[in-house]
Amino acid sequence: MSAGINAYVGLSALLFGIGAVGFLLRRNVLVQLMCIELMLNAANLALVAFNRFRPETHAGQLFAFLVIAVAAAEAAVGLALVIAFFRLRKTVEIDAADQLRH
Repeated sequence: MSAGINAYVGLSALLFGIGAVGFLLRRNVLVQLMCIELMLNAANLALVAFNRFRPETHAGQLFAFLVIAVAAAEAAVGLALVIAFFRLRKTVEIDAADQLRH
């Protein structure tokens, strides 16, 4: 018994929605970075699901590898910024970032 493409796309949409809501509602920068990663993984799930049902060119898997590379770079740069911000302000709350302009 195999799940159809609708199940994979539905799960992907659910994960993306959870990530988007978490990003918009949470004030902690680390949680926001995790929500961005969740949204990128949801996109990967959809890409691989579409590739499973249309495997002629492997385009879905190629794009998924590209998204994984972008996610790794985003995590490295994002965590470096969070560490620098924490050293400067002693907090990871996004509301304190407004004070950096002054």
